Amino acid sequence: MITLLTALAVGGGIYCVAFFAADWGVGWSVFSGVVAFGVFQGVVGYNLQKRIKADMERVQGILLDGQKRLQAKVQRWQFRPPGSQKDAQREIENDTKVFVREALKETERLSKYRLLIPMIDRQKATAQLQLNWMIKDFKAVDALMPKAMFIDPTTVSIKIARMYMTDAKTEDIEKVYNKSVKRLKYNQNVLLAAEWSWILLQRNGDKDEGESAFKALAEALKSSDNEVLKRNHELLMNKKVAHFSNSGLGDQWYALFLEEPRMRTQRQHVQRM
Repeated sequence: MITLLTALAVGGGIYCVAFFAADWGVGWSVFSGVVAFGVFQGVVGYNLQKRIKADMERVQGILLDGQKRLQAKVQRWQFRPPGSQKDAQREIENDTKVFVREALKETERLSKYRLLIPMIDRQKATAQLQLNWMIKDFKAVDALMPKAMFIDPTTVSIKIARMYMTDAKTEDIEKVYNKSVKRLKYNQNVLLAAEWSWILLQRNGDKDEGESAFKALAEALKSSDNEVLKRNHELLMNKKVAHFSNSGLGDQWYALFLEEPRMRTQRQHVQRM
């Protein structure tokens, strides 16, 4: 807001100088004022975006560094396995909380732009919502929901997952799903379609033998050629509801916390989680 007001002041100042001091006439004076306004906005906006990008890259760096340490630990477990899968899962969750909370602290840097960029609070809330989701801090997620922006498939899928967890009405979830997929490009609907069809199976599977999920996938496949969606569509077409699975989407699916990954263990070996 301050940036806009300052740009208007600069533009108005240049207009006054051109009109009253330089006697350029109304047309040229207005033109010079508009140009000054645009140049000021462009320069300041560019510099602000660079600073915000640098701040967000620090957040990403913390996450990547934490994930690398986790991967190294899992690789070491191949030679010296932990006591049990539950122990391993608990240790991974605790380690994840450490670096995610560090990343959350880093997002507070965005607050310094509040007076310069009107939307920065919503951008900050969106980033914090995703980070809190990673560590299953659902209380914080719920508090951030009204402030966050749900534009990309990942954030929308989080919103839908939380709606399902809190027993939202199926028709309310459907509204969010339909509104989102309408604006997506080809194959960007995969996670959302997989999630929505899974929810329909949980809610309606016993009543309609997967018919509603089958129809949802049939519609989704008009905008996708994803193999997981195609396989589930074929299974439901043949009434093999019990074989429906989104596991082919891997971590992208399990990160929604709607299902636990099925672990396979071997002697002296722990599969990567």
